[in-house]
This record gives sequence, structure tokens and C-alpha cells, in this order.
Amino acid sequence: MEKFFHLKENKTNVKTEIMAGITSFMTMAYILAVNPSILAAAGMDQGALFTATALASFIGCLCMALFANYPFALAPGMGLNAYFAYTVVLGMGYSWQVALAAVFTEGIIFILLSLFNVREAIFNAIPFNLKKAVSVGIGLFITFIGLQNAKIVIGSSTLVSLFSLDGYNATLAEGQAASFSDAGITVLLAILGVIITGILVVKNVKGNILWGILITWLLGIVCQFAGLYVPNAELGFYSLLPDFSGGITIPSLMPIFGKLSFTGVPILEFIVIVFAFLFVDIFDTLGTLIGVASKADMLDEEGKLPKIKGALLADAVATTSGAVLGTSTVTTFVESASGVSEGGRTGLTSLTTGFLFLLSLLLSPIFLAIPSFATAPALIIVGFYMIGAVSEIDFKDPANGISAFICIFAMPFFYSISEGISMGVISYVALSLISGKKKKISPVMIVLAVLFILKYIFM
Repeated sequence: MEKFFHLKENKTNVKTEIMAGITSFMTMAYILAVNPSILAAAGMDQGALFTATALASFIGCLCMALFANYPFALAPGMGLNAYFAYTVVLGMGYSWQVALAAVFTEGIIFILLSLFNVREAIFNAIPFNLKKAVSVGIGLFITFIGLQNAKIVIGSSTLVSLFSLDGYNATLAEGQAASFSDAGITVLLAILGVIITGILVVKNVKGNILWGILITWLLGIVCQFAGLYVPNAELGFYSLLPDFSGGITIPSLMPIFGKLSFTGVPILEFIVIVFAFLFVDIFDTLGTLIGVASKADMLDEEGKLPKIKGALLADAVATTSGAVLGTSTVTTFVESASGVSEGGRTGLTSLTTGFLFLLSLLLSPIFLAIPSFATAPALIIVGFYMIGAVSEIDFKDPANGISAFICIFAMPFFYSISEGISMGVISYVALSLISGKKKKISPVMIVLAVLFILKYIFM
């Protein structure tokens, strides 16, 4: 362990790394349920998708451990799976086999970009202030995701508002209605989970985020036994108890394995689909790496991430493998920040997360029983950790400060890490040019700004 992962050099130990890996997995485990559900809308077999999701996540985490020795975990990315199912398949009318081929092609291109240091050059070109802003923006973004997952924040006439039963019911389809016994009690449990996790953090309890998830889940189970929580599958509130009634079986992968198809789509349209996958993935990944690495103090004095080539290559190989297995783009997960917050600093963390994804194939009823209201407090507390980087941003320099601010608010408000980076880069280059600071701008940043502007014009 020591020789391979260099634990002492990274000021960590086996226990800390394993705990961090478990924590990352617990905050990411929802993807095992959500990804199959989304991609099934494209006509794919949901059981096979569960297996593909678990295997692709394992391969991604294993590659990250072997290629870069970093604590970042990978899995099929949210947003990209929705683009796969709802835009490419249901919207454009292409088969899911063609969509998988597009993801596979994107992965091959990623491997080439990683090997020739194109993605690394982009990472290194982003100025220190923007890197810190990305960390803060991601913190706000995952906090917002946590609040949404727990239903603490709901849609309303003011776009978003604090949960209320009347307000929540107004967002439901006609004939559906939630009550305190399903939606209401889970919101209270999530808020209680934030308080419990916060107390554990204040008391400096080791594994505080993981304990917060487990305690909140356990309280939910107690409420279910007491009749305070009543499952309502129609609204997405399921039993909190693991269901082993179907035995321990691994769903077959064969309905979707290797089903890539390059036929039935014009080459130019196929290129557009590939570019869309490529564009979102590259900047989501870079944003996550910047934010999480910044939180872990892994960036060097120049703001660069050592061994980033290995991290980017792991992402690319996982995407290519995932497409063959039958799932959408695999990417570095922002929830990795939860493991980093637990002290994860090496590939042993990501390796632990990966083996838990593999283990989930056998124990899927347990992992799928962990409700979103139990993992939401973890995301909210991690957001607290990450927002601290705002103190390192130089707001006295308007060109730096304003572009950093735009980058920060764009991520949660536009619900996209890549949009935050796009707008941050464009505003940084524009303000630097206007203020006469041309020498501070690298050629790569100028090229990125032009590409981002073209993206908004033509996409």
C-alpha cells in the first residue's frame, strides 16, 4: 500500500483513505439508481444499465488510482445521460446504439487529446483566481443539488422556494398529492441530517460525513417502523429497508453490451452529437478536477495539478469502456469532494470507491435503499467546505474579481459546471483586454474564449 500509493508522502493512512472512499461512494451511490432510470427512457434495458453503470464506475475509479494516484471517483455523468436519452435519442430520433457510438467516438478523441497534452494545456492556462472560483462555484452547485435532492428547495412561481406541502403539490401532476408522511417527513429528516453532520464536523469526529449519511438513513428507518414515514412509490418515496426478496442476482449486461452502431446518421450530424458530448465532458471534468484538487490543496505553486495527464486519461479510458459496456459518458464526479473532505489524498480512495461499485452488483438492494434525503446533507456540508476558497480570490482587481464572480454564480444558477467555466473564461479575457492587460492572457485562454463564444452562437 505504502509503496504504490505513497501514503506517508501524502500525509494520510490506509484507514483514512478507505473511509474517504466509502464516503465518496455513499454520496455517489444514487447514480446506480438514477442513471438506469434516465437511460431506460431511450429504450435500453434497465437491469443491464444497472450492471453497466456499476462496472463503468469501477473501471473509471480503477484507472484513476492506477494512472494518477488521485482520490477522484468516476461514474456515468449526470446531465450527459439526460442529453443522451432526451436530446439525441428522443429529441433527434436516433437509436441508442448510435448515441453509444457517439460516446465511444468522444472517448477515443479524449484519449488522443489527453496523450497529446491538449487538455492539460487548457487546465494550466486557466488563471489561479478562476481556479479558486471554480471550486467555490462547484461548492454552491453541489449544495443546490443537495437541497433539491432533499426537497428542501422546490420549484415555484419564483423559480425556487423553501419546501411547503402546498408548494410541492403544485409541482406535481394532476391527481397526485404528497403529505407529511412522505415528502414532509423526509425534508425534516434531511434538515436534521445537516444539523447532525454539522455537529459531527464541529466535534471533529472522524468520518463525520459518512456517519451523517448513515445516522440520517437510520432515523428514516426508525420513522418508517413508527409509521411517521409511509412509502409512496408513485411520488418516488420508496421503502428505506433493503429488499432482498428477489435474491442476490446480477442483471445480464448482454442486452446493451457492445451494441454501438455508426449507421443511420449523416456524418455531419454525427459530428455535432460527438462535439456536444465532447464539449460538456471536457469542461465538466476540468472544472471538477480544478475544484476538488483545489479543496485538497493538490495544486502546485503555479496552480497546476501534477499528474493531471493520468487523471484525464483515466476519464477518457473510462468513457470509451463505458460506451462498450452500454452507458453514457463516464466523468469525474464532483461528489469526490466528499471523500477529499474526509481526508482522501491518494488513489486508494478512488480504488475503494471503485470496489464498492463492484460490490454493489451483489448488494444492490442495500445501496439502492439509501434515500436522497440521507445523502443530501453530505453534499450541503461539502459545499460549506468548498466555498472557503472564496477568501483566496483577489476581488480588488476588477478583471480578476468580476470574472471569478461570474464563474461562481453561473454554476448554480445555470445548473452547469461547464457554463460557469465558459462564462468565467470569456469575461476574464474580455475584461483583461479592455483593461489593457493583454500580457496576462495566455494564447490558450484567447482560443478558449473564442470557442466558447462560437458555441453560444451556433449551439
